[in-house]
Amino acid sequence: MSETGVGTVGSAGAPLSPRERADLGRAARARVPRSSHGDFEPAADRPDVVDIVERQSATRLQELIPIRYGRMTETPFRFYRGAAAVMACDLANTPASGLRVQLCGDAHMLNFRLVGSPERQLLFDINDFDETLPGPWEWDVKRLAASLVIAGRENEFEEGISAGIVRTCVRSYRETMRAFAGLGNLEVWYAKNDPERVLAAVANELGKGARKRMTTAMAKARTRDSMNAFEKLTELVDGERLIRSDPPLIRRLDDVLSGDQRLVQRDSVTDIIERYGRSLSTDRRHLLEQFHVVDVARKVVGVGSVGTRCWIVLLLGRDGDDPLFLQAKEASESVLAQYVGASEYATQGERVVAGQRLMQTASDIFLGWEHAVGIDGLERDFYVRQLRDWKGIAQPSLMLPQDMSEFAALCGATLARAHARSGDRIAIAAYLGGSDSFDKALVRFASSYADQNDRDHASLVAAVKSGRVSAQAG
Repeated sequence: MSETGVGTVGSAGAPLSPRERADLGRAARARVPRSSHGDFEPAADRPDVVDIVERQSATRLQELIPIRYGRMTETPFRFYRGAAAVMACDLANTPASGLRVQLCGDAHMLNFRLVGSPERQLLFDINDFDETLPGPWEWDVKRLAASLVIAGRENEFEEGISAGIVRTCVRSYRETMRAFAGLGNLEVWYAKNDPERVLAAVANELGKGARKRMTTAMAKARTRDSMNAFEKLTELVDGERLIRSDPPLIRRLDDVLSGDQRLVQRDSVTDIIERYGRSLSTDRRHLLEQFHVVDVARKVVGVGSVGTRCWIVLLLGRDGDDPLFLQAKEASESVLAQYVGASEYATQGERVVAGQRLMQTASDIFLGWEHAVGIDGLERDFYVRQLRDWKGIAQPSLMLPQDMSEFAALCGATLARAHARSGDRIAIAAYLGGSDSFDKALVRFASSYADQNDRDHASLVAAVKSGRVSAQAG
C-alpha cells in the first residue's frame, strides 16, 4: 500500500475508494491521537543549537555569515526565520500520523504572500520552497502555528490572543482540508486564493485600517516587477545600464571579484541563464532566448538563506527599456532530508522547482533549474526565477490581533490547498475530524515551541557575546 498521495492504492494495486482512504485517516487517529500533537519537549540528546546553525553555515560564503547571525540575533522571530534546520531536528521527534504530503519545509507566516500568476492575476500563496520535500503534513502546520505565537509575542499580544490566532489558523487548515476532501481532483487542482475575493469576504470583519493596508499591499505588489526592479536597482554608467551596488546586500560582480576569477564567475552565471532554459516549457524557453545578459551582481537574500550563493542577473530584450531581472539562487540539500529521506531528483534545484510547481497554484513562468561549476571548482545546484513578480510581503509588526487572525486564517487555508494537491486529502481530513481536538493541541505546541525558540535565540545571542561566532549588525 502506498504511504501517501492522492493516488493511494491498495495491496492489489487498485485505487482505494474514498471510504477506504477515510478509514486510513481514522486508523491513523487511533494510533496517534490528535491531542498528542500538543506535546513538545526537547529531546534529551538534542544537539547544541549553535552547532546546528554553524553546520549549516559551513558550506556558505563565509564573509556573509556575520550578516546572517546579525539578523538572527535581532529578535526571536528573526531567529526563527533562520532556524528551519533547528526546528526540523525537533519535529523529527514529534508525533506523526504517517500521512505524507509535499512539504514547504519552512512554512512560517512570512513565507505566505501575494504573488503574480502568468495570467497577471494577483494570488495569495506560499512563496519559499528551499526546503521542500515529501514528509509529515503536521510539520508545516506546526511551523506555521509556532511562527504566529512568536510574531504575536513580538507585538506584545497577550498569550490568550495569540492562542486564539493559532486556533483560527489551524481551524482554517482543518476545515479547508475537509472541504477539499469532498471535491474532485480537478476541482482541487484549479482552486486558488484570490485576495480580492478574500478581501470582499472579510471586509465586514476587518477594521478600516486593516482594509486599507491590505488594499495598499495589493496595489504595491502589482508594481513590483522587472521594470520596477530596473528603475530601482540599476544606474547609467558611461551610457550603459548596470546594476547599482548597495554593499553589503547587493554588489556587482566587478566589485566582488577581479581578474580571471571575475571572468570565470561571470561566464558561469551566464551559462546558468543560457542553459537553464532547458528546464522550461518550449514557449517560455523561446521567450527567454529573446533576452541577453547585460550585468550580474551578488545579492544577500532572506534571513534563512544568508550566505548561500545568489546572483541577480539583468537581461535586456528588444531594447534598453525592455528589462528582465532573474535571480539564480543556490539550492542545497533540504534541512528535512536527514529526517524524511533524500530527494528523488538528480539535483537540488530540480527538487525546489518540482516542489514549488506542485504546491503553488501558479508558478513564475521563468522558474527553472540548472547546475554550474564555481570559481572554486565545485559544482553547485541553482534554481532560477524572476527577481520580482508582483510579490507583496506581510508586515506582522503592523498587525493588530484581528489583522493577524485574518491573515492566519488565509495562511491555514492556503497551506491546506497546497497539501491537498500532493497528499491524500481524504485521509488527512478524516484524521483531523470535525472537532477542534487538533486545533487545541496545536495551541499548546505553538506556545511550548515559542518558549524553546526564545531559549534558542538567547543561546545564539550568548554565542555572539562570548565571541564564539561573529555577527554584523544592521
